[in-house]
Amino acid sequence: MNVLVVAFAFLTLTTVVPSRVRSERLLVNMTLVEDARAGGALCLDGSLPAYHLHRGFGAGANNWLLQFEGGGWCNDLASCLERAQTRRGSTRYMTQWEVFSGILSNNATLNPDFYNWNRVKLRYCDGASFTGDAVFNNKTTTLYFKGQKIWEAIIRDLLPKGLGKARKALLSGCSAGGLATFHHCDDFAKYLPENTSVKCLSDAGFFLDGRDVSLNHTMRYFVKSLVQLQGIEPNLNRNCTSALFFPDLCFFPQYALRYISTPYFILNSAYDVFQFHHILVPPSADMHGHWNRCKLDPAACTPDQIDKLQGFRLDMLAALKPFSIYSGRGGMFINSCFAHCQSELQETWFGDDSPRINGKTIAEAVGDWYFSRNRSKEIDCAYPCDKTCHNLIP
Repeated sequence: MNVLVVAFAFLTLTTVVPSRVRSERLLVNMTLVEDARAGGALCLDGSLPAYHLHRGFGAGANNWLLQFEGGGWCNDLASCLERAQTRRGSTRYMTQWEVFSGILSNNATLNPDFYNWNRVKLRYCDGASFTGDAVFNNKTTTLYFKGQKIWEAIIRDLLPKGLGKARKALLSGCSAGGLATFHHCDDFAKYLPENTSVKCLSDAGFFLDGRDVSLNHTMRYFVKSLVQLQGIEPNLNRNCTSALFFPDLCFFPQYALRYISTPYFILNSAYDVFQFHHILVPPSADMHGHWNRCKLDPAACTPDQIDKLQGFRLDMLAALKPFSIYSGRGGMFINSCFAHCQSELQETWFGDDSPRINGKTIAEAVGDWYFSRNRSKEIDCAYPCDKTCHNLIP
């Protein structure tokens, strides 16, 4: 499973910044949550959790945007031990300064709807999308699976800093962080005043419970072991877990989404690169590398491989159909780019050549939805019809 984690981390780290904004990079300092230790809210290695806060100003001074960092998961002791010695499992290895771009930018030209909000990046160091609550100790090694506690500790730290008086709030996240928004959306709303406008956004977090090309449930088994190892089940939506025979399936957004009452926006590619490489065609299902060229360049895919990719897209749209039809307050932007995480990259969030559906950028679609300016449920036509995509597959 280590290959899965490494590839996932690479995807969430890959950032392409347009030359016209490179000189305007916003670097934001790290804040450690000093009170976290008392409540056992610790990273995998026992270090303190952290976040980066850039203060809002003007009309946005009382509005808050929280962004969960992404970076894969660890579902067994070996991969979690390895992760604990990296920035994905310890704040000791993290950079002190983080670049804020895309939805986190403070530039009105590059981020017109959220540039002057208080913007927070929640650092990811638990390996379970901020949902675990367990400890492993064999007398020589201790691992803290405390994602749920980390989430609670960061929120408690931010409430007296102004979050507790928020007028508008958006909980968002990318990749594994996008998945975290599904599990903490309603809880986030409970922390805030009743008159606060609270909404949630998942970017590249709608991971499917799908079969791979060998017809195996590779991702389902991965999630099952993750939920068991990190003590996640009690922190999943209780209405969901009580409704399903296999409650660990509620880790998947397609099962949890129907129970979320807070307004929600789903940003995802129908050909999400991570899901393509590790859910549809995991290494275990392609031992001889028949998909290698296709994974690097969709133009190199055979007709049969394209058919399977189109089938995956249809599976995603089918899983989203109830939300698309029945969610009156929901929003969607499902494009056909071979991408993974599009809200934190300036060139995909909002730029002259950003991906578009019906002429609308991701930033415009999210803004229209959040501020109720316009209906915002955009679904792209199938690959290769969209010529606005940045199809750069690592």
